[in-house]
Amino acid sequence: MFTIDLQGKNALVTGASQGIGRAIAAQLAEAGARVAAHYSTHAIKPGDFPGRVETYPADLASPTQARDLFRRVAGDFAGLDILVNNAGFTIDSPLESDDDRWLADWQAIMAVNLTACGVLCREAVRHFQGRGGGHIINIASRAAFRGDVPAYLAYAASKGGMVALTRSLARGFGKDGIKAFIIAPGFTRTRMAQQFIEQHGEELVLKDIALPRLTEPGDIAPLVAFLASGLADHATGSTIDINAASYVH
Repeated sequence: MFTIDLQGKNALVTGASQGIGRAIAAQLAEAGARVAAHYSTHAIKPGDFPGRVETYPADLASPTQARDLFRRVAGDFAGLDILVNNAGFTIDSPLESDDDRWLADWQAIMAVNLTACGVLCREAVRHFQGRGGGHIINIASRAAFRGDVPAYLAYAASKGGMVALTRSLARGFGKDGIKAFIIAPGFTRTRMAQQFIEQHGEELVLKDIALPRLTEPGDIAPLVAFLASGLADHATGSTIDINAASYVH
């Protein structure tokens, strides 16, 4: 039997104001880590979490703000050990949209979901190389593997890029003690998903999964803490699917 102990570890979690990111930040703090909980539009309070959590605002649509977020937290915490790239969003962007709108949607999604992730991973690698290693955990999506509906092409493409990025980090920097993992959730009960549920009904979503209830953020967070603990380092580069068997590969 083992316990997940992150005492003495410092973590940055992006998109921690709600949903999956919020659950991850709370789980890491509960395991003993000091956590920087990033937010953008939805403000959060440290008192909303257990343990030692500090909040940091940044607009990840700006590569400069993404870079500065990592450097600010690393400075304030006197070093980071864990990076969780969770922040992401999507836009309903049909192919029938006019050219300018479709391209603007594509660029907005890529900026937050992929470019910011790449910037933060670059900062993390350079930082971890000077500290003997660290853990990067990137929250992708089943859409990276099975695709998505035409209105969400950019979302699926951004998550596919995140998968390739993470695998490259794992292969390229393992000798530096850097481990990188992908978690690919399926449909999860979050605020972002609630609009779809309200529009189409929960029964439609449940028909697509093998288990009797919808995945919750709390089903994902414990695995992030486990990967961050170092207990699964030889799984570096792996993808862990958490989608209630809606997609199996």
